[in-house]
Amino acid sequence: LWLNIFCCSDRAACCLSDCQCCAELGVADMGLLRSEEMKYGLLVLPVQDARRYIERVGKGTNIQFEDMNAHHMRRPYRKHIQRIDELERILRFMFDELSRLEVCGITQNKLNEYLDFDGNYKLDEVEVDLQQLYANFVKFKGNNTVLLNEKNQAVEESEVITAALQILGSAGSTAPSSGETESLRKPMLEDDALGGRRLGYVAGVVLKVDEQRFSRAVWRASRGNVFVQFSPISQKVEDPKTGQAVDKSVFVIYFQGSEGSMKDRIVKVCTAFGVNMYAWPSNPEITRQRDVFLKTQLQDKDKALQAYLKFLYNETKDLVAPHPQNATGNSKIEDWRLFCTKEKAIYNILNQCEEGMILRVNVWYPTAEEAQIKGILKNESDVTPDSSGAVLNADRPPKHAMPPTYIRTNEYTEAFQEVVDTYGIPRYQEANPALFATVTFPFIFGMMYGDIGHGMILLLAGAWLVQNAESLRFTQPVLFMARYMLLSMGIFATFAGFMYNDFFSIGLQLFPSGFEDPDGDGQWTPTYDVTNSGGKGPYPFGVDWAWHGAGNELLYINSMKMKLSVLFGVLQMTLGLLLRWSNAVYDRNLTDFIFECIPMMVFMLCFFGWMDVMILYKWTHPIDDSPNIINSLICMAMGQKDNNPLWPGSVELAQKLMMYTVLSVPLMLFPKPFILLWQHNRAEKQAQAKGHRLLEDAESAGPSSGGHGHGEEFEFGEIFIHQIIETIEYVLGTVSHTASYLRIWALSLAHQQLSLVFFQKTLNMGLEMSFPANGIMLYFMFGAWFGITCCVLLGMDVLECFLHTLRLHWVEFQSKFYKAGGEKFAPFNIRKLLSDSTTD
Repeated sequence: LWLNIFCCSDRAACCLSDCQCCAELGVADMGLLRSEEMKYGLLVLPVQDARRYIERVGKGTNIQFEDMNAHHMRRPYRKHIQRIDELERILRFMFDELSRLEVCGITQNKLNEYLDFDGNYKLDEVEVDLQQLYANFVKFKGNNTVLLNEKNQAVEESEVITAALQILGSAGSTAPSSGETESLRKPMLEDDALGGRRLGYVAGVVLKVDEQRFSRAVWRASRGNVFVQFSPISQKVEDPKTGQAVDKSVFVIYFQGSEGSMKDRIVKVCTAFGVNMYAWPSNPEITRQRDVFLKTQLQDKDKALQAYLKFLYNETKDLVAPHPQNATGNSKIEDWRLFCTKEKAIYNILNQCEEGMILRVNVWYPTAEEAQIKGILKNESDVTPDSSGAVLNADRPPKHAMPPTYIRTNEYTEAFQEVVDTYGIPRYQEANPALFATVTFPFIFGMMYGDIGHGMILLLAGAWLVQNAESLRFTQPVLFMARYMLLSMGIFATFAGFMYNDFFSIGLQLFPSGFEDPDGDGQWTPTYDVTNSGGKGPYPFGVDWAWHGAGNELLYINSMKMKLSVLFGVLQMTLGLLLRWSNAVYDRNLTDFIFECIPMMVFMLCFFGWMDVMILYKWTHPIDDSPNIINSLICMAMGQKDNNPLWPGSVELAQKLMMYTVLSVPLMLFPKPFILLWQHNRAEKQAQAKGHRLLEDAESAGPSSGGHGHGEEFEFGEIFIHQIIETIEYVLGTVSHTASYLRIWALSLAHQQLSLVFFQKTLNMGLEMSFPANGIMLYFMFGAWFGITCCVLLGMDVLECFLHTLRLHWVEFQSKFYKAGGEKFAPFNIRKLLSDSTTD
């Protein structure tokens, strides 16, 4: 059967459903361990109904389109794209304007309701409505800008008048006397030579943030011959351009002479800063009259603005309300946005089609969905029986074209598949690590993070995310996707916490202990059968709570966790090698199977597998003079005699296993390059016999090359060097990767010790105090303990354990079999397209 599998003809020519050897191994069942089987085809569309077919395909099938116009850059539907780009610009403008108005929120995230109703929207109708609405809004915005400018001018001039009243000293008087009026006009210096000259004034309003810059500029322009006074405006002034409220100040500049070059220089500075200048009143009476007039004008402007806003709110109600025929759907403006996104995507696909009497485009699609796709196209053709319908014809893919990788996921496996895809997309029908990562990833995380209390908190957080998933689908897409991963991590962390018997660093007395202290002197003796000869068993589940607080607790716990880390590490790497076997069997690569997979497995099991056997044997078989595992492995590798065997004959067995381990290295190194050379020479002779020139890139990219070819000319030296590197990398990498799994023990130890220190330095200190101080201190100590626990153990430590778990999967596990380098299947899916646009 195995030889039949390897000798089976090319997979493209093998009908998987009819091939008996493939069927017996379940090769045809794809989707879990390997990606879906894909087909290459040609989709033919009638020009007049092409848009309708593409829309239907995007809603009900999974088809990836290839750009037929990439080299010629012909885009037959570019004018439609330009129209939709303009509509999207209008929609961005409308959303920005609506966000400034205090109207009810825009209803979004109702994707199902929109897809059920989107057939009622037509591009021409939406375009007319949006352009008319845009013209009205531009007009409204212009009117609003004019009203705001007039209001701001009235407010600013009113503040200038108020400042003038305060400066002139007549703000509180009812009527100026003749003496006061005369004093204002009287020269400041009567008897001096300058007594005939009067002071000049320039007043206006400047931004508060520009006060210092403005004052320095005026001082430099006048060479210090002016006096500037600022009075801050109590109320904020709205900027018509940005809509933001800004702080401004009234300024008054005094200088000698009411006219002349000095005033011209000051006016130039004011113009450069863009300030608004207003006339400075000459006497209090005129000032009060102007103040009354401005206040009346300001009230009129406020009424006009309120009427404008009321009118604008009425105009926007129709936009934020759902369509009358879809009362439970999105707001109309949101439906328009989704419609434009969908139409633009459809015309982008049509731009990839080859134009002519009909539209043609090459596609990839899952083999399992071929009948469904053809059925949908036939149903759409029946809608318009008078015109020609769309046809999907299977075709042979181009030479060297790699089919896209399509792995079906659900809400649980999606996050784990995303973790694998971040490292690299699986090659077409390569063994998918995500299938096993759904279990191994949270399990190894739980081994690092194991604690009942912390795991329960993580579990409750994951359960809350799962319960409230729909509210997070569009607002927090990352949390929505990772909710089941977080839930699984919490479950396994809680399970590992029960195994370690750690509850916030406290041991729980769930079962009677297997130790007792009859004399009360702290010397605990076992009550179970330590010789494993049929007596009472040990603690029924996990670690005995008597170990917590013992003098040799760390020695025992560290030894246990260290060995558990190595056991599960070797087990996961062996699983990776088994997946390498499956890839060789699936690719029918007998060379890789015999001269790579088998020697690698022999190397792994004969040395590191033997180490695991030694660990398990010491756990289950009490030995009076038990050997040290590290010393035994050193003796095994160096060929030295081990004076402490596990059992009679174990040393001889170890020596044989070491011999097999050493022999597996040259078996990995030498045969494969020479076999590839022989296959290459044989292919050349066959090609010459047929009178054809051998295409070197086809040989180097074929399955017999074992993945070494990259479309280049066959070079035996490069193949041999590559094999040397791969062999050295595997041998040394296996040793380093086994040691790397000790990070599980290190992180578990760090987590447990941090939890213990936080408990001892907070809650335990409060418990040791006398009454009533302990009750008061516990109140504060609990807050400190909970805060530190949330920040360190539930924050940084979760991230740390996650990253180390990620490294163990990406490097230690996936390096044994995973090549990646595939192309992800990217079907035209309208639902996913709109969902992504809503999330963004």
